Amino acid sequence: MSMPGSSSNMAVDRDNQISADKRQDARRSAQALVALLKQGVTARTIMTRKAFENALTVAWALGGSTNAVLHLLALAREAQIDLSLKDISAITAKVPLLGNFKPFGQYLMNDLHQLGGVPMVMKLLLDGGFLHGDCLTVTGKTIAQNLADASEFPANQDVLFPVAAPYAEAGRHIRILYGNLAEEGCVLKQSGKALKNMRGPARVFEREEDALAAILGGQIHPSDILVIRYEGPKGGPGMREMLSPSAALMGAGLGDSVALITDGRFSGGTHGIMIGHVAPEAQVGGILALVVEGDQIEINLEREELSLLVGSAELEQRRTAWQAPPVRYQRGVLAKYARLVSSASAGAVTS
Repeated sequence: MSMPGSSSNMAVDRDNQISADKRQDARRSAQALVALLKQGVTARTIMTRKAFENALTVAWALGGSTNAVLHLLALAREAQIDLSLKDISAITAKVPLLGNFKPFGQYLMNDLHQLGGVPMVMKLLLDGGFLHGDCLTVTGKTIAQNLADASEFPANQDVLFPVAAPYAEAGRHIRILYGNLAEEGCVLKQSGKALKNMRGPARVFEREEDALAAILGGQIHPSDILVIRYEGPKGGPGMREMLSPSAALMGAGLGDSVALITDGRFSGGTHGIMIGHVAPEAQVGGILALVVEGDQIEINLEREELSLLVGSAELEQRRTAWQAPPVRYQRGVLAKYARLVSSASAGAVTS
């Protein structure tokens, strides 16, 4: 039962929390949508291959989340654009990290907004030859035309760095790895760390909660490599976020010495040596399902490989003995989702 007037007071409070700038953004978005409809400009007119390359470039320059990989692959499929993990890897290899943003940096996006916002970043990237300036946008103008009046790069600040002297060189944020443990690929969030190679014993967990309990119980040690499996698109189902285990590793002082490998995914706030989106996932019989406690795993960034250091004969024996666990939901929406969803390497979309 609510108190008299409580509903309207809450509405007023919520309204007061919306900034004038955000209100204007909403109005301009609606105006742009109406204008595009009148001009007959569709989403596919704007969402070209070049536009997806621009989106990935801006995301990586600002230290964007690993989820950008998943979402942009899915969007590309919907837009009927040919985009793969290998294409994304090519972009990550050349785009420097310009933003000094949390969780591995110091600042927040609001700090960037005060300096000139995303348009200023895009102008830096355009002038540096990283963006396609001829892409049409929702304004009806091209990227280059939109950025003609963008703010210039501000001096005497350490929120954003120039292309010529970036916060971290290319390849120090997001990397796409392959190898026998990720034949279709996986996504490494390096968070600016100067990691080249890492090798250690597998600590295997069948679900996120068990891994979290082991970390909090002091059972995980430097050089261990956590494997959390059956959390992928089908196994989760739905690719659960491993935010709790990753945060627990940081809290235990293990963020620089323990890697976490999963067929699930990570939050944008995740920090540490994190490898997600491992495909094929464990639920469908990917090599991740065959890892045994104590197996040696190698992360080799020089070769961009994630490898289980177990002989092929032994792996074949394990595969023969392996059986997929029952799907967690046998009926309802999640059961249907688990049956229909594709690999994370294809955006985890349903047919």
